[in-house]
Amino acid sequence: MDWKKLGKALLFPHIAIMILLVPVATVLLVGSMVFIGTESVIAYISYVLAAYTLTVWCFKIPYLIQFFKTFKDENKYARRWQDDTRLRVNVSLYGSLAWNAFYGLFQLWLGFYHHTFWFCSLGAYYICLAVMRFFLVRHTRKFAPGEKMQTELVKYRACGIVFLLMNLALALIIFFMVYWNRTFQHHMITAIAMAAYTFTALTTAIVNVIKYRKYNSPVFSASKAISLAAALVSMLTLESTMLTTFGDGTMTDTAQKWMLGATGGVVSLLIVATAMYMIVVGTKKLKQLKSEVENGE
Repeated sequence: MDWKKLGKALLFPHIAIMILLVPVATVLLVGSMVFIGTESVIAYISYVLAAYTLTVWCFKIPYLIQFFKTFKDENKYARRWQDDTRLRVNVSLYGSLAWNAFYGLFQLWLGFYHHTFWFCSLGAYYICLAVMRFFLVRHTRKFAPGEKMQTELVKYRACGIVFLLMNLALALIIFFMVYWNRTFQHHMITAIAMAAYTFTALTTAIVNVIKYRKYNSPVFSASKAISLAAALVSMLTLESTMLTTFGDGTMTDTAQKWMLGATGGVVSLLIVATAMYMIVVGTKKLKQLKSEVENGE
């Protein structure tokens, strides 16, 4: 038996086998943790299979990086996506607009169905985000960044004003969460998935806020500020979920309320600070632009 060939086949299986291993390992792992039990034979098999799947994919990372670099350089659509910032922002805005609108309407429906302001306040928050994204995408669809700077600054400042109004909905969310102890309770796996999504969204939002400043487009900056605000509120709801889902009874209700209240206050202050910054900077640049036009510069 050729052990070298066998080892290579195990560590570097065909890509089709690697793709198939992902859903199989995931289903077995989740099934054993949720339905079968962590001490069963199937659970041990799922652990080994999951570890093997992770290992072979880690060995494949250098090849995947090279493949995507080659694909990006040779494929015209990939090159366009990489080079066209306006296209990327438009796709992001359309996707976020659809998600915010759907999620907001869903929360409003839950509020009317269950007769509670808790879901209505969440719905109002996400509907506000959808409205803001709608006005931004109308501009980016017609004009290139910087082409209509005055219009961009007006929309940028308007988003700051909406942020202040939107903070009222956020205040309701924090009030219900703290005063009436309205929290989320999910299954452990769901909570972990929510945490992964939330931290990814927050990290991406922070990176994009910094990254898109170099394009000198107020509309682009506003779109990323909206994403950051959404990620911050997701962090607040995630904290509530984690305290409820993984709470072992050692933390009192009062301590949980203080923790949620402190986090909610910080999130609210950050959104207010962002709104004030957008209003002040937008107004200042509009005056500067108007002065340059009057002076014929």
